[in-house]
Amino acid sequence: MAQANQTAARYRLGVDIGGTFTDIVLEQDDGRMFTVKVLTTPRAPDQGVLEGIAQALKAAKARPEQAGLIIHGTTLVTNALIERRGAKLALITTQGHRDTLEIGTESRFAQYDIFMRKPEPLVPRARRFAVPERIAANGEVLLPLDVAAVEALLPALQREQVEAVAVGLLHSYANPAHERRVAEILAARLPKLTVSLSSEVSPELREYERISTACANAYTRPLMARYLGDLARQMAAQGFRCPLYLMLSGGGLCGVETASRLPIRLIESGPAGGAMFASHLARQYGFDKVLSYDMGGTTAKICLIDGGRPQTTRSFEAARVYRFMRGSGLPLRLPTVDMVEIGAGGGSIAHLDQLGRIAVGPESAGAEPGPASYGQGGALPAVTDADLVMGRIVPENFAGGSLPLDLAAAEAALKRQVAEPLGLSLPAAAFGVAEIVDENMASAARVHAIESGKGFAGRVMIAFGGAAPLHAARVAEKLDVDTVVIPSHAGVGSAVGFLRAPVAYEVVRSLYQRLSGLNVAELNRLFSEMTAAAAAVVAEAAPGRPTRAKRSAFMRYVGQAHEIEVELPVRDYDAGDPARVQAAFEAEYRRLFNRLVPGVDIEAMSWKVDVATQEAPPERRAIAPAGAAPEPLARRPLFEPAKGGFVEAPNYRRDRLPAGARILGPAVIEEDETSTVLTGRYEAIVHDWAIILTRRQREQV
Repeated sequence: MAQANQTAARYRLGVDIGGTFTDIVLEQDDGRMFTVKVLTTPRAPDQGVLEGIAQALKAAKARPEQAGLIIHGTTLVTNALIERRGAKLALITTQGHRDTLEIGTESRFAQYDIFMRKPEPLVPRARRFAVPERIAANGEVLLPLDVAAVEALLPALQREQVEAVAVGLLHSYANPAHERRVAEILAARLPKLTVSLSSEVSPELREYERISTACANAYTRPLMARYLGDLARQMAAQGFRCPLYLMLSGGGLCGVETASRLPIRLIESGPAGGAMFASHLARQYGFDKVLSYDMGGTTAKICLIDGGRPQTTRSFEAARVYRFMRGSGLPLRLPTVDMVEIGAGGGSIAHLDQLGRIAVGPESAGAEPGPASYGQGGALPAVTDADLVMGRIVPENFAGGSLPLDLAAAEAALKRQVAEPLGLSLPAAAFGVAEIVDENMASAARVHAIESGKGFAGRVMIAFGGAAPLHAARVAEKLDVDTVVIPSHAGVGSAVGFLRAPVAYEVVRSLYQRLSGLNVAELNRLFSEMTAAAAAVVAEAAPGRPTRAKRSAFMRYVGQAHEIEVELPVRDYDAGDPARVQAAFEAEYRRLFNRLVPGVDIEAMSWKVDVATQEAPPERRAIAPAGAAPEPLARRPLFEPAKGGFVEAPNYRRDRLPAGARILGPAVIEEDETSTVLTGRYEAIVHDWAIILTRRQREQV
């Protein structure tokens, strides 16, 4: 039996469905990796997954029964919300609160836009139902649930052919009894109905955000349950017998049952994998302050990582009406890696705006038809087309040679849409497209850093995703970042990150407490319940594995509108802890705002527990010393921004470069999934197979 188990765990699979490509990583027990990029199949995402897995198995000469684990991240939840392809949804809420989803917070995100459009609620008013009941903020039942009123809704739900119901009653985070009773009634009379309770999906105060999150979960739940069920069955039919995990937005993993019940927690699963990838490298090489830069085919994601851990948040917006404007989307309260995401990828379409200026994105050519150079019928120029024209991509080697690019088609599209209308040369038009997209990413990074109270001084940029290494040097120049790291398998970084993530789950509960009168016994009881709930989810996916727990509180000064997160010790609390908690709050508040507010009490609104499997720290690696410059495989024209034109630049193959090889820019280092482009201001040192470390040269070459 031991021998059979050893054979069955010979490799692990990471699967990432992106807007343009589906990435597959097969990692064997001996550390060897096999990677595959295939075009995403939007109408049937599982087809791309199965095709990519088949190619990876063929390359590794592996069999399905030898898999020990499959970890999957997907954009299906995000796409369903953006494209409004979810279930036919109804909402049951407290009488008098039927219009919460439209009233929102009564704020205007575009204050001076008289034509401002708010996001349409996922539930039309005709399918929002209210029932008499009332629970106070402290959990006291003020008005019992009117069971007859709930039962009277059943014919309307059947008549409307509702597929899913979100239940969001007032203050259910403090006492979920009424929501659970509604669920019992629905389950007894309409057993095929999918029901999501706000007290389970997001048991926190702030009614609008809690109900919005519950609606988004219910809206996507039937779709994800079908997809995950179908995928699991197809993989079982092919001979896979290993567990299937899903990547959570907060950076952990969960099992299929949890993902099917709470699909909203997968909304940022792909980008979270990228953040875990960068965090692992930061710990491995001792990079204390990191700027994670992930640019794929559709979007670019930027995340700040300190001490080997990415920033996290509990606020997220989906399906923004104004893609880059905070407040214009559906608000969600869930744990997610804190990052800025913009429509800047290899497939982002270049065009001229109303003022005749070059603009890029947020619209993307996606996988179908893709950029003009894909040769699939796309007629509009994209960032990939501009990179190709600038010599950053060798057309016959794109995606490891599986998708040769058409240079003539890229040139024609850029000439027609950008160069001729502006009277520019073709190279100038291509550079203009690349420069706009690079500046968009740099601007987004600056804003994100300012909002986080942080800067770029001393940070190392870790660049990955199929397009990031092509643009990293130029973006780093704009941000005044001296060091850029291009890891191995950068083109499939998120899928590699899945394989580095722990099985983890986070629980947040609202319990209002002032530090001046902190109820220690109540707090100990709450943390005990939360820890048990989180541990149960982790144990379901990873039975028997040792775990660790983290605790924190969301706190503010009395009278303030927003909280900050403060880490707390994991133990039973006593009468001396209010002073210790206050000291921790003041230290974090001072770090963020460089001041305190004297004479004002402090209040805690919510409490958080994160339980995760204990993972061995990565083996620390040292940076290789610089050696001699290798001989290039070829020299090709490359557009060099500092020169304003093409130069004959050396081209190298990454897998043929020795450790310590020193390469001066401008140059291109090719690999199967991407290419690293060095501008004349950067030099690269190859550290064996793991990373390319590029540093800005003090004297421009």
